[in-house]
Amino acid sequence: MKSYLKQYIDGAWVDSDGGKRHEVIDPSTEQPVSEITLGSTADVDKAVAAAKKAFKTYSQTSVADRVALLERIIEEYKARIPDLAAATSEEMGAPIGFANMAQAPAGLGYFIGTLAALKEFSFSEQVGKNRVVHEPVGVVGMITPWNWPLNQICAKVAPALAAGNTMVLKPSEEAPGCAVILAEILDKAGVPAGVFNLVNGDGPGVGAALSSHKDVDMVSFTGSTRAGIAVAQAAAATVKRVHQELGGKAPNLVIEGADLATVLPPTVQGVLANSGQSCIAPTRMLVHKSQVADATAVVKGIMEATQVDAASVMGAHIGPVVNKAQYEKIQGLIQSAIDEGATLVTGGTGRPDGRNAGFFVKPTLLADVTPEMRIYREETFGPVATITSYDDADQAVEMANDTDYGLSATISGDPAEASKIAPKLRAGMVTINAWSGGGGTPFGGYKQSGNGREGGKYGLADFMELKAIVGEPA
Repeated sequence: MKSYLKQYIDGAWVDSDGGKRHEVIDPSTEQPVSEITLGSTADVDKAVAAAKKAFKTYSQTSVADRVALLERIIEEYKARIPDLAAATSEEMGAPIGFANMAQAPAGLGYFIGTLAALKEFSFSEQVGKNRVVHEPVGVVGMITPWNWPLNQICAKVAPALAAGNTMVLKPSEEAPGCAVILAEILDKAGVPAGVFNLVNGDGPGVGAALSSHKDVDMVSFTGSTRAGIAVAQAAAATVKRVHQELGGKAPNLVIEGADLATVLPPTVQGVLANSGQSCIAPTRMLVHKSQVADATAVVKGIMEATQVDAASVMGAHIGPVVNKAQYEKIQGLIQSAIDEGATLVTGGTGRPDGRNAGFFVKPTLLADVTPEMRIYREETFGPVATITSYDDADQAVEMANDTDYGLSATISGDPAEASKIAPKLRAGMVTINAWSGGGGTPFGGYKQSGNGREGGKYGLADFMELKAIVGEPA
């Protein structure tokens, strides 16, 4: 079992002031694979003090210096992709092939995209006789989730570094290993002491301390809407900037007359990839009443062809969900849908046949789902799709928007028709005949899916303050 018992503070691995340890469980086997020390408020204070001190010099570095730093990080990151993938796979359950192909490279993509944005970014502009400049925010507290751990860590660390900020990261205690490896990457690449700090811990301890800390200028959080509200409330007392990517319940609006055999496989893949543990998974399928039977047959075939296996096995299968709590939540939502009158087409509760351990979920399709049902409203975070019928295009748009969330929406069907529908959807991202992508575009949500954006020049700008300089000599 791996031990990650030290915190990375001010450029060194140091003993934690926290006294409790937390075991990380391999969701394929339900056995411990690593352990961390749960950090304390004293650890947070030390890390924030180091970041505050480092900000005085790092914030004044040139763009050229920060470009060179990102280039070194990218090279070091590439060399550690196998290690990053292995840590991610065994801790949160992504199949090792998927971890190597998608999970680990996703973080690299943010560094590459941020580097490109930094090279083109205009930090100063004239407005009449005055000047407007972009400056780093200061010390950034970062709290990240377990489902795409490297993706969400790097979506924050890369632009924060590029903008000239310093930071304290609290990764998920369910998947801490890849964050430890990233700290090693940053250290080897020459990130100055105090610029990046890592404090492992849990939300009520380290997360709450970061969110409320008087010397943290901005908190960037990715996770559930419930936890995001708590972060915002904790941050309010010091009026710090709050930057959040929260929950989602993405619709998959299938346009009437769509070629279902062509358009559904790539979008339904978004329900299955990562075992459905993606905040943009288009789980809420909206299908014209004339095509419900055909759509049900297509999706049923996709679900039943999907294999489920351990994360350590190489192959094109899905793995377990991250932990027992998540497994039980999914089971409860499936059962609630059945109890409320939905039709179970395939899958259902319990583990797949032949599995007596591990947090494995059957790929599941539920039809005859109505907007009143819990499973239509609540984020499932598992390989579960629902089908709801609509009568006409206006009703389809209304149903797509009938949610507290607005992170992403998918449209399946004719691209020209989809382009006309896209502006009507209240979501931060609309994908057409796909469920992800959009490198360099802004990623973030409407409504209770958060505020602020990550990715490209938009994410870079979100880690900066604007300053007006008035009255300079001509």
